Amino acid sequence: MISVLLIVLGIAVLWAGGEVLVRSVTGLAAVMRVSPTVIGLTVVAFGTSAPELVTAVSAALRDSPGLIYGNVVGSNIANVGLILGLSALAVPLHNHGGASERQAVRLVRRELPFMLATSFLVLAFVAFGHLGRFAGVVLLALMAYFLVVLVRTGDVEPPSTQGVNALKAVLGTLLGLALLIYGADKLLVPAAKALASAVGVSEQVIGLTVVAFGTSVPELAACLVAAYRNHHGIVLGNIIGSNVFNILLVLPAGTILRPFATTFSAQGLDAVVMLAFSLLLFLAVYMLRHGRSIGRTWGILLLAAYGPYVAWLFTKQ
Repeated sequence: MISVLLIVLGIAVLWAGGEVLVRSVTGLAAVMRVSPTVIGLTVVAFGTSAPELVTAVSAALRDSPGLIYGNVVGSNIANVGLILGLSALAVPLHNHGGASERQAVRLVRRELPFMLATSFLVLAFVAFGHLGRFAGVVLLALMAYFLVVLVRTGDVEPPSTQGVNALKAVLGTLLGLALLIYGADKLLVPAAKALASAVGVSEQVIGLTVVAFGTSVPELAACLVAAYRNHHGIVLGNIIGSNVFNILLVLPAGTILRPFATTFSAQGLDAVVMLAFSLLLFLAVYMLRHGRSIGRTWGILLLAAYGPYVAWLFTKQ
């Protein structure tokens, strides 16, 4: 019970830290005259993935590779199955033509294929039998390439700095980072390890479920708010960007610090599930591009796939 309470408290602290960090770093980027596209595709995506990143580093330092892998793969599965599912149930995502049409085309042609490729790459590394420093360097190099492409092809108009307080943005950034570090290192990770030991399941299962959900809270909050405000591009961009960041930044940050051996039976099936949910996301956006909506049918389908997967994780122990 204490472990559960600490996990809940850790999730709350991570959510607060992520919220403060996103708001503060966005303001800081505006002061530095960074373009709006770069802010959205880098700062916001990083901010919502910051809980996963800090949790992965903390798990690596505490010699918990199962939490590293489970956190990344589980978060990516939850982003599609749970978060997009709930967002589609709340407010169906429509293609209204114009800017939304162009965005759907770009997602299908560029970002989504890249996300699929990185998901397949994780599966390949797992099948190879080792997630270590070589895999980490390859993934980080792809992260750098992805960011360069986004910056070069994005909007270059500088944002307005009206109403932005530079000192407040800096202090808020530091506070957000402090909350993330404390929430992950002192609350969530040790409590998750204790819970896994208490209920007799592996750290990887706890990472794939409890920790993955906890670190995905910022994405969930951002997507639900965006869905209700009919900012459908933000919903899809946040999910896709967070999944790419999780694989190309969070996973290598953990594996470089704590390399570990893998087997297909232990880690491969979850990577296959992640790839399958990525394919479902690609199909949904492809249909959106061609005039169909990502509505309540899609929401029910995604949740109906995610729920049994989580139940299976605990029953296979």
